[in-house]
Amino acid sequence: MPSKKLTLLAVTALTVLASQSAFAQKKYDTGASDTDIKIGNVEAYSGPASAYGVIGKTEEAYFRMVNDQGGINGRKIDWISYDDGYSPPKTVEQTRKLIESDEVLLVFNALGTPTQSAVQKYQNAKKVPQLFVATGASKWNDPKNFPWTMGYQPSYRVEARIFAKYLMKARPNAKVAVFYQNDDFGRDYIAGLKDVFADKASSIIVAEESYETSEPSVDSHIVKLKGTGADVLVDIATPKFAAQAIKKMAELQWKPMHLLTNVSISIGAVMKPAGLEASEGILSAGYLKDASDPQWKDDAGMKKFMTFVGKYMPGANLSDLNLAYGYSAAQTMEQVLKQAGNNLTRENVMKQAANLKDFAPDTLLPGITINTSATDFAPIEQLKMTQFKNGKWDFFGDLISAEIGG
Repeated sequence: MPSKKLTLLAVTALTVLASQSAFAQKKYDTGASDTDIKIGNVEAYSGPASAYGVIGKTEEAYFRMVNDQGGINGRKIDWISYDDGYSPPKTVEQTRKLIESDEVLLVFNALGTPTQSAVQKYQNAKKVPQLFVATGASKWNDPKNFPWTMGYQPSYRVEARIFAKYLMKARPNAKVAVFYQNDDFGRDYIAGLKDVFADKASSIIVAEESYETSEPSVDSHIVKLKGTGADVLVDIATPKFAAQAIKKMAELQWKPMHLLTNVSISIGAVMKPAGLEASEGILSAGYLKDASDPQWKDDAGMKKFMTFVGKYMPGANLSDLNLAYGYSAAQTMEQVLKQAGNNLTRENVMKQAANLKDFAPDTLLPGITINTSATDFAPIEQLKMTQFKNGKWDFFGDLISAEIGG
């Protein structure tokens, strides 16, 4: 029969083991604790892409709402967002500040292809998640070479393929002019078009005209493109330049079939500044619900979104699709952190980001869900064609799967 002393020792040992086990269940890297999770962000609040600044403001408001509701697994979000003016050297400076001075757990939904390209190698070397990057460059889906980087929206190359497939059916004898931003953003689209046009590309594409983000106006490029005789314009421009192009085309009375990149289909940031009449008939492909469109007034997800905007962003421009985008990205980030539980290491955050199954943020179109895996870092791979009519975007046709190679 065991002595009382031995029994006491056994109980004490068990108690120590139990407490060690409970302690071991909580794992933290820099930027996470029992009470807080530090999330970093870099946004173009100024400069040529400042129309996107509302994305960062929406995400800040979303995490304020999350904190008011008790945080994520009891932890409050400490949101730190800096302006880089869409300038890569500034992006490098601000990202280093977030990681080395502010000591964030991760950088979330930082904006821009040229800007995020400038810090991709740095963040991967530091093993700090560059998570849900706010750019559709196909390079973000490369888990083998860049395991700490993941995109968010459908890739530009994928959208371009969808445009090309649509053109092959709707306008088989098209003479296509491509207007594009001279960086990875623009070049991804050209690659996608040529993937589908294949050996016919040289006869279908009659002009390729690029612009720099430092240019004050793109009017001269539009004049030049009109002179090519193209009857289709594929317009790969960020909001400021897209609005300029639409306005100039109206002035010139040039009316080709106009396919516009999804990143510039915001009614508030592009179509209204360019002129609703001038924007009539433009085509694109989308994946987000438009809060200003009455067709969603009884939609459960949109009701949640409208309640959020009413309380945390009163007076916000509901016709600006960037609000719906920022909300969906923040909701996806929240889901990843929920899944991470008490294991808030950077490695586990990336593991959970690569393990999203049929997650449906409130502002994505019905049927579109977020899915990721260890070998697929492209969260959204479905789109629907849409046309701008009578001041709003009208979706038509079926959802198109946007898998690379699909």
